[in-house]
Amino acid sequence: MRKTLATLSIALLALAGSAAAQEWRPTQPIVYTVPAGPGGALDQAVRMIKSIAERRGLVDKPILIENKPGGAGRVALAPLEQNPGNPHYLSVITYSLLTNHIIGQIPTTYTDYTPLAMLFGEYTTVSVRTESPIKDAQDLVQRLKQNPSSLSIGVATSLGNHIHVGVAKPLKAAGVDIARLTVVPFKSSQESLTNLIGGHLDVMASTTPNVLAQMQQGRIRVLAIASNQRAKGALASVPTWREIGVDSSYESAQGVLAPKGISREAIAYWDRVFRAITNDPEWVEFVQKQQWDPRFTGAAESSAGLEKAYRETREVLQDLGLSK
Repeated sequence: MRKTLATLSIALLALAGSAAAQEWRPTQPIVYTVPAGPGGALDQAVRMIKSIAERRGLVDKPILIENKPGGAGRVALAPLEQNPGNPHYLSVITYSLLTNHIIGQIPTTYTDYTPLAMLFGEYTTVSVRTESPIKDAQDLVQRLKQNPSSLSIGVATSLGNHIHVGVAKPLKAAGVDIARLTVVPFKSSQESLTNLIGGHLDVMASTTPNVLAQMQQGRIRVLAIASNQRAKGALASVPTWREIGVDSSYESAQGVLAPKGISREAIAYWDRVFRAITNDPEWVEFVQKQQWDPRFTGAAESSAGLEKAYRETREVLQDLGLSK
């Protein structure tokens, strides 16, 4: 009996040791790079992640945020490329990772890293200043069908990015020759908004957080949003493209990226962390205030979604004459 119990104890200890060996946990601070400067939407989202993760005890080590704008996002990705297989390095997934690769600005795309999760979706809006003669989205479409280059359309921060695609895709579906559009890139959505209100720009395309304050103050009118369903809250009055008879939508998304080659155990660890963050009431409230679409998808589903988005985005960029 004693021999049997001793054998059983050894077996249980071996199983426990095996389970412990299989579970990955951080052993050093987490470096989380942001491909934008402090204060913007990307930065705010990562700082909310850090706050919730550390205050709720979801991570074993502190998260160090490093703002690394520039290089079409490549500067922020450099630490991931320099530390293959190391799950202590994270960065932000935006659809710029897709568009910048398609138009030839960077040599890498999502397949060169490990997508860990997508955290929320975001949609492109189309706005004009309050005094604009453009009455609504139907009026905008008719003007551009008659003369595609007649109106200046502002985007941030570069031609061919997800905001450019987000306005071009529905206009293409409406019958506009999108290759002839007059699209003006600005360094930020705030800069394009200033030019719109000042009358130096006819139309502005941007994601939802950038239009809320000026719309509520009555300085701009938001004509359409590229979502499948109407937004809630402040943007509830804005029609989708489909509601005005244009059978199109375009969603970009944001998530979390890790270096190529990290272990399944590390992926599972971060899956648990980010799943818990997206279920946190503080996160849900934050996302809703930005008029983003809250959701969580894990590593496998995120990769599949990025593959689909890459194909759709490449098609639009080919029509714009920007695909390499």
